[in-house]
Amino acid sequence: MTHFPRLRVGLPSFQAASIRFRGATQRSKKPKYPQVKAAGFAVTTQPYNPGREVYPTVGIHIHYPGPMTSRTLRIAILAGLGAVSLSGCDVKIDRFPDNRLYGLVVARRDASDVPPDLGDVETVVKDLFGTPDDPLVCDAAAPLLNRDLLMRAAGPVASDQAGVHVGLYREHCAACHGVEGGGTGPAAALLNPYPRDFRPGVFKFKSTGRSDKPTHSDLTGLLHRGIPGTAMPSFATVSDEDLESLIQYLIYLSMRGETERKLIDRIMSDDLTLESLGAVGREIAAEVAASWQTAEQRVVDVPKSPVITLVITDGKSNWWEDDALVAKGRELFHGPLANCASCHGPSGDGNATTLDFDDWTKEYTTKLGISPSDRDAMKPMRLAGALRPRQTLPRRLQWSVFHGDSGDEALYRRLVTGIAGSPMPGLLVQDKVGGVGVTPEDVWAIIAFIRSLY
Repeated sequence: MTHFPRLRVGLPSFQAASIRFRGATQRSKKPKYPQVKAAGFAVTTQPYNPGREVYPTVGIHIHYPGPMTSRTLRIAILAGLGAVSLSGCDVKIDRFPDNRLYGLVVARRDASDVPPDLGDVETVVKDLFGTPDDPLVCDAAAPLLNRDLLMRAAGPVASDQAGVHVGLYREHCAACHGVEGGGTGPAAALLNPYPRDFRPGVFKFKSTGRSDKPTHSDLTGLLHRGIPGTAMPSFATVSDEDLESLIQYLIYLSMRGETERKLIDRIMSDDLTLESLGAVGREIAAEVAASWQTAEQRVVDVPKSPVITLVITDGKSNWWEDDALVAKGRELFHGPLANCASCHGPSGDGNATTLDFDDWTKEYTTKLGISPSDRDAMKPMRLAGALRPRQTLPRRLQWSVFHGDSGDEALYRRLVTGIAGSPMPGLLVQDKVGGVGVTPEDVWAIIAFIRSLY
């Protein structure tokens, strides 16, 4: 019998797997997984818990009767990861993982060699927000959240005889976003771009200002559309009630995570008892809830757009036929006021030379003076749960694939507010021509030019 090295695959915040590859002269028990059986593998599972993981995990042992070639090794790895990603959704989870990564970031930011003890923070956050299986609605969140809907989304995946589903978040979202909404679920490392981390309370695609929370309709539209060009799918086939449960749970995770982060900031700057930290936690939760409640009042107004015509000629659709408007937009696109070409390239192909990262990555790299390419300096961050830094690339406008809504009003808002959490800045809009900004008419001209690219 030939033994192969044991491979430990860490899946942050949700699952971990122990995978053993070995060749054998005798075929093992009948495979449980059809897709693996077709490749000639036998897969067995057993409880696996090395002691540090928060959640119950599964050990995946893959047996292959014969020489292990590079091809069969690759299949084995994929089979093991697939088996793990399908396991654990019906497992009870009695606590959220603490945000060790942000604790380390705060310690480094404050020039401390010792990360904070997050035990008291976890206690306060649990008193306010409960657990993954039993979420609580604190007083400040009562106007926003409905506990019955939260319970539909929380907990293990199950359904009753009437077809009512529970555990919706773990069924639809946790594999990518993680149980705590940190964007480090089992599939996260395989996706580009990475799934969103809800905990900082920063959302990219919305109708509100750059630093504001999204409205309820923003989240509903995003889940209906999905995010084209990414792994985020559309949930248009999910029932309205289930969709509302998921939206409520998303807001809940974001509120919980933002409160936790701000509490970590406080324990690093103030010497607080558990009782006083609890009072601070309630104040922070109220502030976070207020930012969500006022989102509807912070929608960015969009002035009336020029007349848009759609002409069908030989099966082709031509938008924005006004040549003068397109020409003006082209000039602004390449000029110093908008300067879109510096990132998106002169022809909008996104091929300009850039080297930048999103705010989630910068938080644990460049803002701490750490180069994203310095593997040794990054190691403590990776061990604390950070994903490998990945460069943010400008959108290739010629493809007409926009991550957010591609409607006229959405594009206008994206140009004037920028994209929160990304290097995409907003334009300075002014009423009069001249100066250092652009007028609303200029913004529409840029949109006309962008539409003319595809």
